[in-house]
Amino acid sequence: MKRLIQRGLMFGNLIRVDSPALIERYNRALHSLAGKRTALSEFHIDISGFSPEIGEEFKDPLYLNPNGCNRQFIILTVDQKKAPLLNAMFSTSRGILRQFIADNEAKLFALTAHDAVAGELMNSVYDISDPSRLFDIRKIVIEADTTQSHVKNARELAEKIDHFQTAPNAWYDDDLIAEMIDLARETGDVTKVPVDLGVQEYEQGNFWTAHFGGLYVFRDVASPCVVVSGDKDRMERFPRLPVIDTTEPNRIASFLRKNDLVEPLVHERGAAGARILRQKMEFILVDAATSAGMELGDMSSRTLRHVAQRMGRNLPQAFHGLAALVRWAEAGGQWPRIDSRHPAYFYTLRARPDHPDRDLINRMLSELAPMDFRQLFICHKELFYASYATWPDEKREFVAEFLHRDYMANKAGARDKLFGGRKDALKVPTTTRKRTREQVIEMVGPWGAVKAGAVKGR
Repeated sequence: MKRLIQRGLMFGNLIRVDSPALIERYNRALHSLAGKRTALSEFHIDISGFSPEIGEEFKDPLYLNPNGCNRQFIILTVDQKKAPLLNAMFSTSRGILRQFIADNEAKLFALTAHDAVAGELMNSVYDISDPSRLFDIRKIVIEADTTQSHVKNARELAEKIDHFQTAPNAWYDDDLIAEMIDLARETGDVTKVPVDLGVQEYEQGNFWTAHFGGLYVFRDVASPCVVVSGDKDRMERFPRLPVIDTTEPNRIASFLRKNDLVEPLVHERGAAGARILRQKMEFILVDAATSAGMELGDMSSRTLRHVAQRMGRNLPQAFHGLAALVRWAEAGGQWPRIDSRHPAYFYTLRARPDHPDRDLINRMLSELAPMDFRQLFICHKELFYASYATWPDEKREFVAEFLHRDYMANKAGARDKLFGGRKDALKVPTTTRKRTREQVIEMVGPWGAVKAGAVKGR
C-alpha cells in the first residue's frame, strides 16, 4: 500500500492533529465515548475523528464504531467535512456526517474553538448478528455535545432566558439571574451565537453495508431486492425481500432495468465516449497481461497496444466487446450486440445522473466490472484496497501511477465525464421527432435490443 500512500491515494485528506491542546480535547472526547485515551503526540483523523494510528495503537480499527453499527464521532474542526471516512460499514455514514457538519457549521465552529464535539450516529439497532435487523434501520439520529456540555448548558440557558422574559416577577428572581450568569460564563451569549445542535434525524433508505460480506439493500424502489456480494446461499434466510447475487448478471440487469436505475455510459457516437471506452479497455488489458506474467514496459498507450497484439486470442471477451463498441462510437463499425450475458455489459453502464442513489448504484456497478480499477477506486474504496492487495506488483504500479497522474489531477472533471453532472459531458440527444427502428439503433447502439426487450417484458 506504500505506493498509494505516497501518491495521496490512501489516507489522503486526513486532518493532522499535533497540537497538545487539540490532543487533550480529543482525549477528553475519546474518554467520554470509549473510556480510552491515546498516548500519541501526533496522529491523523478522518471525518468521524477516527485515527488509523490510534486504531493501530489500540489494536482496534472499530474503537469509534462498536459492533460496526452505531458510529461515534469526534469533531475537532469543521475542516473534517472534507476528509474521507475510513472503515465505513454503511455507505450512508459519510454523507450523513458531511450533512450534519454543513447544517451546523457556524455552531460547530463556535463550539470547537473551545472544546471537541462528540456524538453518535444512532439508530434503534445495537447488534446486527441477524440480517433481519438491517430493516430496523430507517432513521439515523444524531445527538452531540462538547465534553464540557456546552450544548446542554446552552439549551438550559435558553430555557431560563425564555422563562426570565415571560414569567411574571422573574425580574426579581435573584437565584434565576445568578444561574443565568453562571451558565453564560460557560456558553457565551446564546442569543447572539446559538450553539444548541438539537437532535437531528437523517433518512437511511437504500444503502450498502459491509456486514455479511457485503450487501446492497434496495428497499425504496419499485421492485425492491437485496444484492449479495458473492454467493447468496449464505443469505438464504434473508427476510422480506428477494435476494440475488453478483454471480447472476441477468437477474441484476433485469432489476436495474425494471427500476430504471442505469443508462448507457455513451449515448451517441463521438470521440469523448470512445476515449473513456478505450481507457476501460486498457484497464482490462493490464489485468489480463499482468495475470499472465507479461511485462508492461513503459506502460504507455503505445506499449499497451503492442501487449494487446501479443496476447491476441487470449484477450478477455470484455476487451473485445468494448473494442467493438469503440468501433461503433467512432462511426467506423456496426453496432455490437452487448446484453447482460456479455462480460462487457456492466462496463458500458452508469447510474442515471439524476437518481438520488446514483453513488450507491455506481458502487454496485464497480463491483460488477472489477477490472475498471478507476471506477472501483472512486465508488468502492473498501473493495479497491482489498483487491489492490492481491494484484501483481506490476499492475499495482500501473494503477497507482494512472490514478495519481490522470485522476487526481482533475477529480471533479473525471467524475463528471464518467458519471454525468456537467452539461457538456457525453450529451444526450434531445430531438423528439419520430424515428425508424434503424435510426434508434444508430442512436443508442448496442442497447437498442436490451431496451426493446425491457419494453416487451423480456
